[in-house]
Amino acid sequence: MTMTMMMGVHCLHLTQKLNNTLSRFDSTANTRFRRNLPSVIYNDQKLSKSSFVCGNIYRVVSALVSEDQAAETSSFRNDSFKLTYLEANGWLWEVGGVKILVDPVLVGSLDLGHRLIYSASNKYLKNFQLTDLPEIDCLLITQYVSDHCHVKTLRPLSQMLPNLKVIAPPNAKPLLDPIFSNVIYLEPGQTSEIESNNSSTVKIRAITGPVIVPWQRPENAYIVTSPQRQLSLYYEGHCLYDKEIVGKERADIVITTVVKQFIPGYTFTSGQEDAVELAKLLNSKYVVPLKNGELDSKGVLASLLKSDGTIELFKELLSKELPDVKTLEPIPGVPFHIP
Repeated sequence: MTMTMMMGVHCLHLTQKLNNTLSRFDSTANTRFRRNLPSVIYNDQKLSKSSFVCGNIYRVVSALVSEDQAAETSSFRNDSFKLTYLEANGWLWEVGGVKILVDPVLVGSLDLGHRLIYSASNKYLKNFQLTDLPEIDCLLITQYVSDHCHVKTLRPLSQMLPNLKVIAPPNAKPLLDPIFSNVIYLEPGQTSEIESNNSSTVKIRAITGPVIVPWQRPENAYIVTSPQRQLSLYYEGHCLYDKEIVGKERADIVITTVVKQFIPGYTFTSGQEDAVELAKLLNSKYVVPLKNGELDSKGVLASLLKSDGTIELFKELLSKELPDVKTLEPIPGVPFHIP
């Protein structure tokens, strides 16, 4: 068998394997291509043409591989989370083309009743403006208290985006109803979906969060699931949770506090061992420490506030208990992707 014939047999074999692929082309051209291929290849006098045909087949294979890789890459990106920390409890999340603004404190100071009691402002994003935000698809609120539901920020935001979809716990209704017209109040166990411009759908499900005051219902924690359901994120800003409830959930990413903050007789945020336990209960792969205590603060409450633990100590605890789980520290204003 001549070299040309060997090349012809090889190309014919490839052609047969690509029958399903070739069906995407025009049927007449496809039939002509397959009918003429053997006569072209087996003719020793037409080596250059046989090489041309074989080259075309290889190019088809290469193109298909590229298309498959592109599809896989697109699916991968569609299911990754792009996270930007906005200080305090604030975040901007992007997943599947959906942009979610979470608990923003971006306008004015954060006051708990009175400036003399507690007043705080962002330490790094001092010049950040609402107009610096991209187009937002949803505002997600976890609690009714001002470090999560910050009216000074939400009122001008509603003027910029009057039809913005808002998801919040029922406790926030007295604050949000006068400001926004498109609010969905989720009870624990309830779900809402957000659709992006590219028809991707992101699911947000509320689960039981912390109880702020004994006579009110619990606030919300949330699990956000990517369009392909390959990646999920758990968010609650105090590391206060019910082990029995959380133990029934799964989340690849956990955003929570890892440093404890408290005053005598009251815990504002937990962390350290409790944050490790949370990641274990959720079978998580990543923990993103929430640095909501790193603000420029003053007032009586600020002077009484104590901290227990550090991020570095948390990393040590996590590495001993869950060595495969990664800690990803956010930098305010700098986006990062997971995975």
